[in-house]
Amino acid sequence: MSTNQPTSMDPTKMGVGRSIAVLTSGGDAQGMNAAVRATVRVGLYTGAKVYFVHEGYQGLVDGGEHIRLATWESVSMMLQLGGTVIGSARCKDFRSREGRMTAACNLVKLGITNLCVIGGDGSLTGANEFRTEWSGLLVDLVRAGRITEQEAKKSSHLNIVGMVGSIDNDFCGTDMTIGTDSALHRIIEVVDAITTTAQRSPTPTTHLYGVKEKRTGCNVTVFFHPQPPEDIYPGGDGQALYLALVTAQACGADWVFIPEMPPDHGWEDHLCRRLTDQRARGSRLNVIIVAEGAMSRDGKPITSEQIKKLVTDRLGFDTRTTVLGHVQRGGTPSAFDRILGSRMGVEAVMALLEATPDTPACVVSLSGNQAVRLPLMECVQVTKDVTAAMAEGRFEDAVKLRGKSFENNWNTYKLLAHINPPDVKSNINVAIVNIGAPCAGMNAAVRSAVRMGIIQGHNMLAVYDGFDGLAEGQIEPITWTSVSGWTGKGGSMLGTKRSLPGKMLEKISQNISRFNVHALVIIGGFEAYVGGLELVQAREKYEEMCIPMVVIPATVSNNVPGSDFSIGADTALNTITSTCDRIKQSAAGTKRRVFIVETMGGYCGYLATMAGLAAGADAAYIFEEKFSIRDLESNVEHLVEKMKTTVKRGLILRNENSNANYTTDFIFNLYSEEGKGVFDCRKNVLGHMQQGGTPTPFDRNFGTKMGAKSVLWLTDKLKECYRHGRIFANTPDSACVLGMRKRALMFQPLAELKEDTDFEHRIPRTQWWLKIRPIMKILAKYDIKLDTTEHADMEHVIKKRGHLGQ
Repeated sequence: MSTNQPTSMDPTKMGVGRSIAVLTSGGDAQGMNAAVRATVRVGLYTGAKVYFVHEGYQGLVDGGEHIRLATWESVSMMLQLGGTVIGSARCKDFRSREGRMTAACNLVKLGITNLCVIGGDGSLTGANEFRTEWSGLLVDLVRAGRITEQEAKKSSHLNIVGMVGSIDNDFCGTDMTIGTDSALHRIIEVVDAITTTAQRSPTPTTHLYGVKEKRTGCNVTVFFHPQPPEDIYPGGDGQALYLALVTAQACGADWVFIPEMPPDHGWEDHLCRRLTDQRARGSRLNVIIVAEGAMSRDGKPITSEQIKKLVTDRLGFDTRTTVLGHVQRGGTPSAFDRILGSRMGVEAVMALLEATPDTPACVVSLSGNQAVRLPLMECVQVTKDVTAAMAEGRFEDAVKLRGKSFENNWNTYKLLAHINPPDVKSNINVAIVNIGAPCAGMNAAVRSAVRMGIIQGHNMLAVYDGFDGLAEGQIEPITWTSVSGWTGKGGSMLGTKRSLPGKMLEKISQNISRFNVHALVIIGGFEAYVGGLELVQAREKYEEMCIPMVVIPATVSNNVPGSDFSIGADTALNTITSTCDRIKQSAAGTKRRVFIVETMGGYCGYLATMAGLAAGADAAYIFEEKFSIRDLESNVEHLVEKMKTTVKRGLILRNENSNANYTTDFIFNLYSEEGKGVFDCRKNVLGHMQQGGTPTPFDRNFGTKMGAKSVLWLTDKLKECYRHGRIFANTPDSACVLGMRKRALMFQPLAELKEDTDFEHRIPRTQWWLKIRPIMKILAKYDIKLDTTEHADMEHVIKKRGHLGQ
């Protein structure tokens, strides 16, 4: 959480005497309820009154029972619900000045001068106009006798803060909008299901998926999403461009049609050639993604029916079409969207309470893993500029205006989807190895690294079974088609072990020489990092180790130094969150029950903390934040008080290595004893289910980006290290960890990260997520003081373009 308040300001007093209203508008999106919940609870924490506005702007106009005081308990059990529990509706009344006057009157009568709007760019534009004309509306209301001069004076200024809730992720200024990740989960679930059945069909099949808009398909599956409910103000064009692009990248689609980048003239011939080529290479399935609004260079619509007819008539391929409707909007929110909504809600309240009459209406958004504030109308203007660029045929400009995240996704997809090896080979051999425990997303990273290497002209080598395989010579060439379909596969297709190279250095050096390995990609967890360090240290003795190396963090524990995120952690987090949902639901008919759940993570408390925030836990015990018997006693007392309310369930998470003495059994026994007569307890140890499963869209795309970027970096580094006819790399910056740090992917020398590493407990000494632990405690109603020394200044869209995205 961040704030501009003076450090002496008591955060629990910031909102005293003030009122905040929260509404959701436009099409609903998963995660909106998390944002509403956080806004209400943090607002109450600051001492403010918080109101629900039911049915969006219509409720603002209708007033009365549509604007109700919110309580702590009224937002319980909301996190796992899709849609928006306070409703969203079309509102023609708010488009008129008379309607906005009535809305203003309703707010003034209740003393509400802070409005939090969760919706798309149309909803946020309407909110900004409402704020801009606020003073004039008050003058007219006084003149009409509907409010008094005193009431007008008390409500002289309206503060507006927006949060973007939209599954389309088409709002410029944020890497991800609330709801996008959940929509991708729904889409990928369908694609995976169809891919499974198609690959086992006796007849090779093409599936066509249409995203948003009733389309049909081709030797591929098409995702469709109908237009959302009409927004209160004209907003964006409603096209599911981001969903189409990221889905294509996540499932390795053969072709994707998106409006920003129409295919070149003659695309029909090109598409048919590609499908024919893929079939000749043994592919049993082709996937084509069509976004709503897809068109040719001359502006003619491209529909999935048209593509299906093309493929069927020209190639005679058996073709199926899948059209996805509101399934993309529905279902339970992903862990990412719950955490995003919660963090945005907290930041929105802070922004409202810190605003002055001179502060422009802002939108809180995500940049990398940081919450930032941006002028609302700057974001809206850039979003409109995208539509204008597309209408004028400036497609390259449209992609750039979408932001770096979108542009990077597009460029990565284009490179990895199409076989286009260079005419000249590099004669460079790049080996890829998986180290440590398997995790979801590893295979996506391997696939993109292999394909990017082939595109660069390199020969790619697969090392099987970790460092053991490197020592025993389990090394084979790996080709473009070898890694087809790997993005959606969990675990490690190469095989992986926890063994470190220290005792095998001589054999490893011999095989590096024998197989003429010029560069090494190491994908894995803490063992990958430590193993990389051992290889670097061995350079003094073994010249064969003097090759460029890159470590890509991939572990459910998220404990690799040099990266805020590791591949696989998001999949594990979703597993924990969905399991906690089910556990809590199991007590729906049973009053006063507390669940103690143990998570994985080694000594790293990331999973326990973030799952606690996503699942609405009452406490999360971790190694990094020491706790005593007095803390445990305080938590029990907290739950005893909670059971006196209408909320009769409790959830406690414990990281597996949080404390050697206060074990999960100990905590279970303690809670059971102290809760006698008030609540009973149940215990769950989730175990290795957290490591399994198919990768989430986030892990597929994060792995894809990391794999591709690592090989591009190695290619540049190889050029730097080429001396006297051979590769010689012995500088610290020739062996790096590739990681996400705040807002960008960065390469950091392994050796430089040693100072920030607690080797005994296998965790980084500095972990960004510890700063958001207070949010979980505040949302669980603990009486704690929030650190307000950090602050988020208003930024500008052009400076903020992030890189995380999906």
